[in-house]
Amino acid sequence: MEPLSIYQALSSRFKERILEISDKTIDPFAVIEPTALLDVCTFLRDDPELAMDCLSNQTGVDYKDRIEVVYHLFSYKHRHSCILKVKLPRDNPVVATVEGLWRSANWMEREIFDLLGVTFQGHSDLRRILMPEDWEGYPLRKDFVEPREYHGIATVRESPIVRLDQKKK
Repeated sequence: MEPLSIYQALSSRFKERILEISDKTIDPFAVIEPTALLDVCTFLRDDPELAMDCLSNQTGVDYKDRIEVVYHLFSYKHRHSCILKVKLPRDNPVVATVEGLWRSANWMEREIFDLLGVTFQGHSDLRRILMPEDWEGYPLRKDFVEPREYHGIATVRESPIVRLDQKKK
């Protein structure tokens, strides 16, 4: 099934909870109302014609006015895929976990939490996965300012790159 057919099935079932369908990109996607995410994902996983049994990737993207969480779903049975997005406010990005639907969400959601500050409600172990527990801020946010040091250890590195026109002969 083509992604647009999947998104049309979602639109007919969930109506106004599907906020946008974009087919003008290389990878078409649907934007889902954040409160509808679990219902939509459960439908995509459990409907026999869709059978999205794999969350192959989940990531976050920081924009000036929002944070998006992006879900790449795949059906091994039908060999089709789709992309879902939820748009969250930058000041309090909260959305339900999909860990109960796809176990692969566990670490991906922890990474998004750690690096972008998105809280996944209901997650079984939402804690930092890459940064130290006492790290302040979210390194992948556009407004993040890297501290000059962390516990006395320098965090800023000098670039060893030398331009070709500056090399000694």
